[in-house]
Order: sequence, then C-alpha cells, then structure tokens
Amino acid sequence: MAIGPRAEDLPRIRIALAFYRVSAAITGVFLLLLVVMMITRYGFGSDLELGGPAGFISLAPAQIIEADGAINLSTIILIVHGWLYVVYLICDFALWRLVRYSFGYFCFVALGGIIPFISFYFEYRVPKDIRARTAHLAAPEEVAA
Repeated sequence: MAIGPRAEDLPRIRIALAFYRVSAAITGVFLLLLVVMMITRYGFGSDLELGGPAGFISLAPAQIIEADGAINLSTIILIVHGWLYVVYLICDFALWRLVRYSFGYFCFVALGGIIPFISFYFEYRVPKDIRARTAHLAAPEEVAA
C-alpha cells in the first residue's frame, strides 16, 4: 500500500516530474515513429531509407538499403526508441519512489512507452495527480502561486 509523498521530497519531486514530462513527450513521438516504421516494414515490406538514391527519405527493402550505403532509418528509430523508453522507465521509477505510488501504478504508467498515444495522456495526467497528492504538503504561499 502506498504511503504518500513526504514534504522533504517536494523539490526532488518537482525535478523528477519535469524530467518525466520531457521523457514522456519524446518517447511518445518516437513511439509514433516506431508505429509508422512497423507499418512500412510489415505492411509494405520496406524500411525507411535516409540519403539513398531514391531521395532524402524513401522506402526500400532492407537488402537494397545496405547495398546502396544509405542509412537504415528504421533501425535507428528502433534503437533510439528503445533507449528513450529506458529513460522513460527511469523517470517513472524516480516518481514512483518519491511520490510513493503503488507498484501497480508504476506498471500502469510504464505502459506509456509501449502503447501509442498513452504517453501523451500520462504526460498530462501524472503531473495533475502528483499535484493533487502533494498539495497538502506545500506551504500556504506556494499553494496560492
């Protein structure tokens, strides 16, 4: 059972929340890019090619991309999203530890980097929830601001 945030953790909660919001937005964008990449790879049988003979960004089979010496943008999107999701989980963990949520809530928020558009919802919802949980801890002059 979650106990709730402590007053001495408020400055760290604010910093962790700022990092979380940025990581949620960036991870959400790369997740949408990943969805586009999956549609092109498994729907059209082609990867996104960067700087190939067909233009700046184009679709081409993976074997042709490697032969042309072009950059396989699909692979870059996969790798970058994976690492950004790790950063997202670290930010989620920091909030979970500081705000003292339940473990189930931590797992629920972790879905934000896996299900498209959910991270944008959480980027809006989690700060609102944290503000509600920490409102009683803030000094009266901070609440008025």
